Amino acid sequence: MAETEQQSGSTSEDETPKCAFMVPKKEISMVPDMGKWKRSQAYADYMGFIMALNESVKRKKLTCDYHVSEEAEALVSAVLPADKGAASAEIAVYLKESVGNSTRIDYGTGHEAAFAAFLCCLCKVGALTVEDQLAMVFKVFDRYLEVMRKLQKTYRMEPAGSQGVWGLDDFQFLPFIWGSSQLVDHPTLEPRHFVDERAVNEHHHDYMFLECIKFINEMKTGPFAEHSNQLWNISAVPSWAKVNQGLIRMYKAECLEKFPVIQHFKFGSLLSIQPVAP
Repeated sequence: MAETEQQSGSTSEDETPKCAFMVPKKEISMVPDMGKWKRSQAYADYMGFIMALNESVKRKKLTCDYHVSEEAEALVSAVLPADKGAASAEIAVYLKESVGNSTRIDYGTGHEAAFAAFLCCLCKVGALTVEDQLAMVFKVFDRYLEVMRKLQKTYRMEPAGSQGVWGLDDFQFLPFIWGSSQLVDHPTLEPRHFVDERAVNEHHHDYMFLECIKFINEMKTGPFAEHSNQLWNISAVPSWAKVNQGLIRMYKAECLEKFPVIQHFKFGSLLSIQPVAP
């Protein structure tokens, strides 16, 4: 399945959808609609994108060298290259949705998914390419996490839909997936080490998973096993490869298959609610 998903997530410029761009809208209004979501092209494209990035960061540090295309550099000052301007209204929706809710002052995995969808859409219009995959995670997404952590601290944002101590994390999920992929086959760091504060402080600059643990340690008090029980349990898993596989399954079950999360997801021409073509 992973191979199929990776292929669906690596859209090149030649494969840019030929249909007219549109402002995305909500399509999942009732629990029975969840079947439509799981059969949709959007679900296939989104998970394909997540899995492609998961593979690209495997066994690599945040500080490694990576390619950044000229188009990606242009995104620093403009969301899209000039020749892709027609897609700006559609793609901008996902960026706006990615920073939390300004009324409830909350943030959660649904907002995080919106940012991943934003990057996925940039790939689908050819603004980012397969060569940019490492930069998408290590440069763009990691910087996004920095911004969101500052917002969480400054505005004391509430966790949107948090499961409390029984959830993986109050705010994020994807950096745990990609961060565990980075650590696959690491010669010295094993899953049991991420509950060791000294190991976290020594290596967090290189590994996204450990960055997340460091932030949790800064924000929460008390025994780690009590305030982050799910992560504590994960520390007992024997290998990072098994951690990575388990987190992918958990992400699908706890985030992408939960109505309270997906009811807010928006669909357009790039991430379509239409079913995957047979």
